[in-house]
Amino acid sequence: MNTKVTKELVNPRSIVVVGASNDTTKPGGAILRNIIEGGFKGKVYAVNPKQDEIQGIKCSHDVKDLPQVDLAVLAIAAKFSEDSVRVLAEEKGVKAFIIISAGFGEESKEGKELEKRIVDIVERNHACLIGPNCTGVFTPYHHAIFSKPFPQSSNKGVDFITGSGATGCFIMDIGMQQGLHFNHCWAVGNSAQLGIEDLLEYHDEVFEPKTSSKVIILYIENIKNPQKLLKHASSLIRKGCKIAAIKAGSSAAGSRAASSHTGALATDDVAVDALFRKAGIVRCYGREELCTVASIFTYPSFEGKNIAIITHAGGPAVMLTDALSKVGINIPKIEGDNAKKLLENLLPGSSVANPIDFLATGTPEQLGMIIDACNNDFPNIDAMCVIFGTPGLVPIFEAYNVLNEKMKTSKKPIFPILPSTMVANQEVKEFVKQGNTYFPDETVFGNAVGRIVSTPKPATDEDTIKIDTKKVREVIDSCENGYIDVKKINELLDAAGIHHSKDISTDNVEEAIKFANEVGYPQVMKVVGPVHKSDVGGVSLNVKDEASVRKEFERLIHIKDTYAVQCYPMLFGTEIYIGSIKTPMFGHQVLCGLGGIFIEVLKDVRSNLAPVGVKEAKDMIKSLRSYKIIQGVRGQEGVNEDMYADQIARVSALVQAAPEIVEMDLNPLLGSSKSVVAVDARIRIEK
Repeated sequence: MNTKVTKELVNPRSIVVVGASNDTTKPGGAILRNIIEGGFKGKVYAVNPKQDEIQGIKCSHDVKDLPQVDLAVLAIAAKFSEDSVRVLAEEKGVKAFIIISAGFGEESKEGKELEKRIVDIVERNHACLIGPNCTGVFTPYHHAIFSKPFPQSSNKGVDFITGSGATGCFIMDIGMQQGLHFNHCWAVGNSAQLGIEDLLEYHDEVFEPKTSSKVIILYIENIKNPQKLLKHASSLIRKGCKIAAIKAGSSAAGSRAASSHTGALATDDVAVDALFRKAGIVRCYGREELCTVASIFTYPSFEGKNIAIITHAGGPAVMLTDALSKVGINIPKIEGDNAKKLLENLLPGSSVANPIDFLATGTPEQLGMIIDACNNDFPNIDAMCVIFGTPGLVPIFEAYNVLNEKMKTSKKPIFPILPSTMVANQEVKEFVKQGNTYFPDETVFGNAVGRIVSTPKPATDEDTIKIDTKKVREVIDSCENGYIDVKKINELLDAAGIHHSKDISTDNVEEAIKFANEVGYPQVMKVVGPVHKSDVGGVSLNVKDEASVRKEFERLIHIKDTYAVQCYPMLFGTEIYIGSIKTPMFGHQVLCGLGGIFIEVLKDVRSNLAPVGVKEAKDMIKSLRSYKIIQGVRGQEGVNEDMYADQIARVSALVQAAPEIVEMDLNPLLGSSKSVVAVDARIRIEK
């Protein structure tokens, strides 16, 4: 295996807690308690210079007094950690470390240097390290974590990797209340050695379809290796796993000032969104949403998008119908003889049209009858949502028992939405105790379904475009750093097969007039030099004759920073846009959207990470909010989506062939049913 994770971290034969304590309000005491109470089957050791026995475990005064041991958990001051790690790794054979202590890279430069020295010791001795500054690790074999209560372990639960120990505790708190089980919980802290990407790699390499958890959730504060995350997340998903993640730090405050439209739009958060979509990761924006998506993942998948809503309360059913409808889920009308037969068995005033409302006075028996009918009599139903709460007049154990039994035998998935988490607290707890998860809020559930259905499957590069790479390299090698001239741009576009208008850039008015007379009127004339041409009045449209060309040329050439004027035939179509930007972390992003001034006003763009194939490009186009404009509305001609997608894929191929391209704008391209043509392009390179 390539992973740095050692078997001793996951399934050790022995564990030592350095800094163990009888005080379970301290991390060293809580971890030792959790290891013991968690039923660890191996040998447990403790180290504390002031104690001979801690929590019934014989205690060593110094790590030098220990025998050989597999896993060491350090809950001591940072300044003492380096010497302890050295002795444990070099003399005691420790192959896995969890450092709980704070006071490292999160606090100071000196702390960061201490981290590096510890990692050097760990790696020289072929060991691995979680932390420092973390809450610990929970695996099916041990509970070296100081939070409590720790969740119920099950490979039918979720594997959880978090960049924040506290946030991880809060996420597990929500999940456990809703009935989620957990298989592994990794709190990586400062990620001095092992980070989120490394643990995904581990889960990918040890994944077994019959025994591994099929759900992974992530809380990420920093992405250190996007390509590694992409590789292993998409690999796991293709193997049958489902992954959801929160990436914290998504505000616009993180975006940088840039000289191009693409630079301003391609923020790190846009790149994260693109990375998750490319990998097939469902992106969530809060703890409750993450746990809801994870819980949905634990249910059987269903084909189709038709759901029956079964309820005894009209309002929540309406809100759920709205939420599901907004994300493309159908609540189909239920009718016909079977519907009439079902209605006859319900109380007067009930409705089976969908939502199926069997009233507040409906019985558990009727609930079971409705579920059976949805299973057997209504083929247009793919799954069911059951909303069942109480105002507190009578206990509802019987109804939840019926729901529990039906969920275990139903041919179609049943999603229980149980809103009375306080009034029916005991009934809900009993329902969870029977091995179920539930959803407390119907709109959170509906929105989570939307996150899932809008996330594409992991991308492949099977339909990437081939271009004239040799010619691209010749052009790039001949260019200096900075924005390259129009002639070189056109050579690059031609080598990549990107359609552009025939044009000329010149500082001679007679050449401009000759060009216009040869290719025809009307003409578009633009300044060459200023970055934002429209802002300086550097664009003239519909220039209809020779005299107008002369007049506009003289005006444009005298605009500040202008060294030439670009002329080309005026074309017509919908203004669209393709761009690319290179970032140190994510590599090349490729973007598309409406072009011209709309890019600034609407900021409706879709981003992806290169390489982008034609299929991915089509998905990008279809996911734009302005997609209906591209399709053509109110009699306006639409854009040829196949041609548009082809040009997006060619931009991706170009920036991969020429990684020196750091910013590229094709804005606008004019798209019609017969062509997609770039009428303005800017490319900046850095070698």
